[in-house]
Amino acid sequence: MANHPLRIVIAGGGTAGWMAAATFARFLETGYEIDLIESDDIGTVGVGEATIPQIHLFNDALGLDEDAFLRATGGTFKLGIEFVDWFKPGHRYMHAFGDVGRDVGLLPFHQYWLRARSLGLAGDLGAYSLNTHAALAERMQRGPARTARTLPSMPYAYHFDAGLYARYLRRYSETRGVNRIEGKIVRVTRDGDNGDVSGLVLENGTTVAADLYIDCTGFRGLLIEEALGTGYEDWTHWLPCDRAIAVPSALSEKFTPYTRSTAHAAGWQWRIPLQHRTGNGVVFSSAHISEDEATATLLSGLDTPAMADPRTITFRTGRRKRMWNRNVVALGLAAGFMEPLESTSIHLIQSAISRLLKLLPGRVIADADRTEFNRQSDFEYERIRDFIILHYKATARDDTPFWRQCRDMAVPDTLAAKIDLWRGNGHIVREHEELFTEVGWLQVLAGQGIIPAGHHPLADAISTNDLGEFMDTIEKLNAREVAQMQDHAAFVVQHCAAAVGLGA
Repeated sequence: MANHPLRIVIAGGGTAGWMAAATFARFLETGYEIDLIESDDIGTVGVGEATIPQIHLFNDALGLDEDAFLRATGGTFKLGIEFVDWFKPGHRYMHAFGDVGRDVGLLPFHQYWLRARSLGLAGDLGAYSLNTHAALAERMQRGPARTARTLPSMPYAYHFDAGLYARYLRRYSETRGVNRIEGKIVRVTRDGDNGDVSGLVLENGTTVAADLYIDCTGFRGLLIEEALGTGYEDWTHWLPCDRAIAVPSALSEKFTPYTRSTAHAAGWQWRIPLQHRTGNGVVFSSAHISEDEATATLLSGLDTPAMADPRTITFRTGRRKRMWNRNVVALGLAAGFMEPLESTSIHLIQSAISRLLKLLPGRVIADADRTEFNRQSDFEYERIRDFIILHYKATARDDTPFWRQCRDMAVPDTLAAKIDLWRGNGHIVREHEELFTEVGWLQVLAGQGIIPAGHHPLADAISTNDLGEFMDTIEKLNAREVAQMQDHAAFVVQHCAAAVGLGA
């Protein structure tokens, strides 16, 4: 039996299950058997429709054609996220992908911006971001800049239908040997000697056994929690929203290449344009407003008619205490939940799969491998958690009990240290391989109204006249580049129009 193929069983489909299946099919071509169990009778959450640029790494690794993928998923392009009313009502800013300004010498651009701002020589930070300019102008292009070699290329992510993406990856996986088993898991058996999961019993009486199990059963965590009792670390004292209501609406004429997040009395509302519809939802704290009030807020904020009844999702922000426990690895919602404020849900699936491939066990699972996987996973979740908390904590809003609670709450020490470092002289330090870069932290810190007391002294080396000209040149170069870009909707129609919806 030592030479039999190692068997991996994925419990659950959806985005997490089929992303895992597709990856295993692509990279574990020999020596492994891959099964995926899912039931047509069990739905998926399926509201995650916005991504971050790291999705390119995943799709490229699978060899997916970008335009074909976008056609199949009703996808569009995303240049960043606009935050409306977060700092205070009437205020908005963009957390855009890509560079802001241009670094000079030893200093990052924002140190010069801080000095220029104090002298009245600089505008809002977004004026120096190519992605922000393009997003607000609703323009799109791929590849290097066309008008100036000093400008960076414009990074982008996608909006797409998560259900269609899972279906697309299912076709990819099955053509490469993944075996889909239709059925509902009714019982999980465990080895009486070592406590590992030994089999998944289906409703029809069949038992499916494996060497390694991937739990993609959603919030329930059928294997990682119900069978193994792993435990959950609850973060609702920092992130009090515990409900979401989602509803699709008709395709909008406002076909923006960015996600919009609009703060409301007790949470926020998302808007995501796809080719065939607009994705909408409201995230809220049930301790501060009722579901009826939240639903009314959501529906009143739609810019096109709703296409279905609103659907409620209940969650607890946090993570499993161990995402790899015994011979079970949890992915997606089974591993933890982070509200989709910064579009990290699909990325967390992607990064966990990558981590698992690097630490993939043989016939014996080493404790050290599990420990390292969990250490890296914990670090990633905690730093993303801190980034999301920042949006709530750094606010001037005091118009509702919800916002006063968020403004006044104590935050994790790791976040408090980052804020303090920024408040002094505008320093930002990226720790190890945390997801969000210095530029990401910069845009949210500044966008949420935290302005440092000073700036790096080396920024004083440039004369006032040269500093003003430097800032003005960057803004003008961005505007000139965007002026020759194609309209976002026209770009999608030309390159990747789906069979239904925009351009059909």
